[in-house]
Amino acid sequence: MKSGMDFLSCLHQDLSLKIFMSLEDPSDLVRISAVSRSWRHFVITHGLCKDLCLRLFPQLSKVDHVNEPTGAIKGPAEAGSSTSRECEVSEREHRVFAFLARGCLSFGLRECISKAIIASSTDNYPEESIVNTLEPRDRVGRRASYWSSKGQKNPAVPETLTYKLVADLCVITEINLRPFQAYFQFGYPIYSAKSVRFRMGYIKSSMKNLVNESFQGSGDDKFVWTYTSQEFPMAQENRLQNFKLPEPVLCIGGILQIELLGRVQRQDMDGLFYICVSNVQVVGRALSPPFGVQILEPSDKFVLEALSYSQPTAPEWPSPAPATTLQMRVRDLEQIVNILRGNVANVVEYGYGFDFDDEESDEEEEEEEGVDIE
Repeated sequence: MKSGMDFLSCLHQDLSLKIFMSLEDPSDLVRISAVSRSWRHFVITHGLCKDLCLRLFPQLSKVDHVNEPTGAIKGPAEAGSSTSRECEVSEREHRVFAFLARGCLSFGLRECISKAIIASSTDNYPEESIVNTLEPRDRVGRRASYWSSKGQKNPAVPETLTYKLVADLCVITEINLRPFQAYFQFGYPIYSAKSVRFRMGYIKSSMKNLVNESFQGSGDDKFVWTYTSQEFPMAQENRLQNFKLPEPVLCIGGILQIELLGRVQRQDMDGLFYICVSNVQVVGRALSPPFGVQILEPSDKFVLEALSYSQPTAPEWPSPAPATTLQMRVRDLEQIVNILRGNVANVVEYGYGFDFDDEESDEEEEEEEGVDIE
């Protein structure tokens, strides 16, 4: 082969395409498109960056078209290239999908919940609100912090918790849940679910002003789901349980719903089954502000918008730390003291919402090293 000969000109187009499509790193596609004009033309005309994004995230199959910032820098005119609309669309898609693929893999991991939206039911609102699940501790001051469902005679009745994420486009990698252990009830029961499942999507435009936490409901008529996960078994254990998705998922629309399937714990006081959650964490990569979406209803397609080509910086998400042995022993000691004081009857009477000392301020915070049991 002569020095400097382009091997693309020596291979059949299908073989060249197969070679280039074997690349799975978006940086490699960007590099090969910079080798020569012919290589760049090959990458763009065959939509290799878009194809890579679709392989990584099948949810992008609903992209209707892409937009980019006004005045985005375009490459120099290529010899013999067409100036047709199709060529301009291919160039634009190449830039947008190349940056999207890089962002989906390289933007910093972070906590992705923005706020709690709605729970399918709440036992005592607002004391046992879904908002409490955003607090990593199971107690704030002297008050327990958790969400509780309403009680049910049938343990098969499911519940849902729905959250707004920090961006309309997020790549979600894992969800962490901690069931609540009622340390103020006899036997320290743990009100977990049997299993969990996750759904991602967006709010219907007609419901955006109606969905809020005080409005109870499953949300099936308020949201459109673009992804539903497999079912994950949940342990009846007082710890932050990690549910890692088999593959990262692109959440289009910024809504995540947790389905809590099946009940395992009956409350002695009323004989009903409950599900209680102490903390929820969603870990992933937020693709805003560089990217946005416009949902095209009722087609369920969307416009992918590149709002800028600057990469945001975000701190890496730390691994969640489980409760220390000291914290667990202090909690047990506190329960023993309550029993010695004769507070067992009160514990059962007040149930989930029991406040250890109503006369003391809830603003008093616990120290990590222990709690005040006087």
